[in-house]
Amino acid sequence: MTDVIELRALRLVAIVGVLPEERERAQPLELDLDLSVDLSDAGITDDLADTVDYGAVCATVESVVVAAQPLLLEALAERVAAEVLSLDSRIGAVTVAVRKLRPPVPQDLASSGVRVTRIR
Repeated sequence: MTDVIELRALRLVAIVGVLPEERERAQPLELDLDLSVDLSDAGITDDLADTVDYGAVCATVESVVVAAQPLLLEALAERVAAEVLSLDSRIGAVTVAVRKLRPPVPQDLASSGVRVTRIR
């Protein structure tokens, strides 16, 4: 499948991390998602029912990110991918990138993150 719904720079605040300060204070995260979906019907009909509602996807991702509170970004990305795949059977695959926008390292690092791809 070559069609993709792209969701870029979804910014959320959540608890994630191993360090004590990361467990006590929510931090800014940024997510990108690529959903592999056949978009041909929606392209012809111009009807939301023939595609995946990205507003619903964003709401689901927000719920997972805020509730999860994992230690690792890898675990968060895995949970987000699983939830997105369960939303709509038309989603054949999802790629989820999660970045900490203020990683807790002494170096001047703009972000740290992971990217996972899961296929139905």
